Amino acid sequence: MTEQISFGTTEFADNPEPRCPCLLLLDVSGSMQGRPIEELSAGLTTFRDELAADSLAMKRVEVGIVTFGPVQIAVPFQSATSFYPPELTAQGDTPMGAAIKLGLDLIRQRKDEYRSNGISYYRPWVFLITDGGPTDEWLSAAAAVREGEASRSFAFFAIGVQGANMEVLQQISVRVPLQLDGLRFRDLFSWLSSSLRSVSQSTPGTEVPLQSPQGWASV
Repeated sequence: MTEQISFGTTEFADNPEPRCPCLLLLDVSGSMQGRPIEELSAGLTTFRDELAADSLAMKRVEVGIVTFGPVQIAVPFQSATSFYPPELTAQGDTPMGAAIKLGLDLIRQRKDEYRSNGISYYRPWVFLITDGGPTDEWLSAAAAVREGEASRSFAFFAIGVQGANMEVLQQISVRVPLQLDGLRFRDLFSWLSSSLRSVSQSTPGTEVPLQSPQGWASV
């Protein structure tokens, strides 16, 4: 008899902890060239380092990254133990609509993988960070965000860097978008890692309120 070998489930067999997925949608268009992209990269390093300080978060938090300008999967969903920030290069325009739709597809696929492997999970978080406005069709992406929020499929947050079209972000995000103070990406990602550590300590299905932004952003 031929032995049946199952691929793709080793990660769940080795680590059956509930998963707390966090998807980052990062604008790396040409306008992010120079210091903005450098500070964003430094922020991701802070994110990784601070998650690494919490052993339970390292088992439960998963990170995925979609960059746009052009749209690509920079980091497929993976546990915090495996996550290392990708090298970011600023280029292109701002196809935000396509990036959002790709990101939401990734979340659906990952949740399917959790369910098929008997893994419980927290409500996914999606963070859109941009310094501009969409250069592609975005109304269908906005509709998908509203639908997903209404069904509690994920929680979507929009953060505008200086130059961002906050009016469009208000139409995309159900929650009021936040405006980043200057280039305080490291403070942003420190806040995000702290919030994820708090969630990872809770029971899946329990709503854990986000900490208020501590000086790095304004509404």
